[in-house]
Amino acid sequence: MKVNGYEIKPHADLKYADLRYVNLAGADLKGADLEGANLYGADLTGAVLEGTILEKKEEPQDDIDLKIKELEEELKKYKDIVKSLKDLLNS
Repeated sequence: MKVNGYEIKPHADLKYADLRYVNLAGADLKGADLEGANLYGADLTGAVLEGTILEKKEEPQDDIDLKIKELEEELKKYKDIVKSLKDLLNS
């Protein structure tokens, strides 16, 4: 399987891959090299990680701030939709 241009398979070389928020549930990563890969928010539920090389990498603060801004904008859209629906119901 390919994700963000990376081949996800046993023994894959995924050094420094950007796999943030990727769904890797059930993926077979046996023996893969994930050293330095960014797995922040990735779903590894049920993934086969036997022999996998892992290293924890923190999400840069700028990325967190960007994500917060995106979520705030999305929330504003939903609030605007709710307001419009209330206005329709009250007219």
